[in-house]
Amino acid sequence: MSDQKGIYSLQFFLLCFSGFLFFASFNMMIPELPSYLDSIGGGEYKGLIIALFTVTAGLSRPFSGKLADKVGRIPVMVVGAVVSGVAALFYPLISGVVGFFALRLFHGFSTGFKPTGTSAYIADLVPVDRRGEAMGVIGFFSSLGMAAGPSIGGWVASEFTLNMMFYTSSAFAVSSVAILIGMKETLQAPKKFSAEYLKIKADEVFEPKVIPASINMGLSVFSFGAILTVVPDLSDSLGVSNRGQFFTFFTFSSLLIRLLAGKVSDKYGRIPVLKAGGIVVFLALIIMSQVDTYFWFVVGGILFGIGVGLHSPTVFAWTVDLSDEKHRGRGIATMYIALEIGIGVGASMAGWVFANEIQNIEYVFYMSAFSVLMSFLYLYSKPVRRLKEKKHE
Repeated sequence: MSDQKGIYSLQFFLLCFSGFLFFASFNMMIPELPSYLDSIGGGEYKGLIIALFTVTAGLSRPFSGKLADKVGRIPVMVVGAVVSGVAALFYPLISGVVGFFALRLFHGFSTGFKPTGTSAYIADLVPVDRRGEAMGVIGFFSSLGMAAGPSIGGWVASEFTLNMMFYTSSAFAVSSVAILIGMKETLQAPKKFSAEYLKIKADEVFEPKVIPASINMGLSVFSFGAILTVVPDLSDSLGVSNRGQFFTFFTFSSLLIRLLAGKVSDKYGRIPVLKAGGIVVFLALIIMSQVDTYFWFVVGGILFGIGVGLHSPTVFAWTVDLSDEKHRGRGIATMYIALEIGIGVGASMAGWVFANEIQNIEYVFYMSAFSVLMSFLYLYSKPVRRLKEKKHE
């Protein structure tokens, strides 16, 4: 469906707004979940809050990728949004640690579907030479949701109740799917759903062509999983009352950068922009390892947002570039599997190193900086250089 027309259609902006609502829906919980887990006696398991969420997200990717390529992009998006909305309604009913983590597993399933369908839809909708720009724009709206979510969640929890925050999360998720009604499917000749599509063969789990982008993604987002785990406690130690503030600074600083990064990567290539993003994220993590004042807390958040804003739309566009057109959903799903693994391992390792002791937090940031350094050095590796050489043949 890609052609040389402009990318800014009604379908495109509806999808952007849907992404805003969806990412706001589950991100509004993140700052409050560590203290909630403390209240039910599971404080030592904070690293699992994000880690378990990513487990089912990662496991569901092969299914979402195959279904997106067979049944269509929109049905996959709808399933993800509905699951997220339903999951949020169950948090107020949970009183034990085991039940809480079982629900996190179920909730993570939603992010295995909605973003996969969205990315495949966008790739179908826009011309190749504006792919990075399109990923930047939709990333802008998704990041806006990530920024607004924690602030909205924190405000609702403090002004009303924690349960009201969960109900608000559900409403946002349901709204994200409601606005998709009437949108046109972009998959050519979609098929009716069949149980056969839930049988995943070994060669349907990964798309080999996108492995380089996936490795870079996994190593890079390790730091994001770690930050999601420890920043609420860092906020408390600095006397920052709203645990969502860091995420607000980080996400808003990434917004305009995402738009710029997409266009620059379309013009000058994906690899240079990925390298720049890696350098900025590394610097942000070193600063965060030494934070002892609110000023440097804000600086770290802003720099982290700039680095992620450079990296995220670029690696998404690179993944689509490398994907086989007939298996675009599978290619995007493969990259998302790497993303979930990176975030999940980062979160669990951060929880283990942190051990609920604030003096250990600097080691979490050192560990994260090392992973980002590895992602940066990988861009100089032979597999990536070979891709560059092939591109210019």
